[in-house]
Amino acid sequence: MSEDTETGWFSQDAATFGDRMAGAREAAGMTQAQLARRLGVRLRTVTAWENDQSEPRANKLQMLAGLLNVSIKWLLTGEGDGLEAPAKEVELASDASAVLAEMRQLRTELTRLNDRLGHLEKRVRLLLQETIQ
Repeated sequence: MSEDTETGWFSQDAATFGDRMAGAREAAGMTQAQLARRLGVRLRTVTAWENDQSEPRANKLQMLAGLLNVSIKWLLTGEGDGLEAPAKEVELASDASAVLAEMRQLRTELTRLNDRLGHLEKRVRLLLQETIQ
């Protein structure tokens, strides 16, 4: 039995919230636009959730889990009632695993840098407003 099967296909180590959400949406046969419409949110909101740029509030998370027929816990952590692993598992070469690990690390760093950039932009706007007044 492989490690993925033991920890779950969409485990915390293997996938993000957005990955699990996209997988469950696809398994439910919905497009992003259809899911957005059913949740009462904009398409860009669903896209941001799936790209791990933001996360839904508790009420939308509950609706999301219900529409996708998975548990809230599974969406957040990869544990609980969710998607089953694919029938055929593919072994990745160690080089590919290293590249995926580096990509995850870069995604985390980009998110941190994006937050930092947002704070700096806000400071600049405030400084400009003070200068104008």
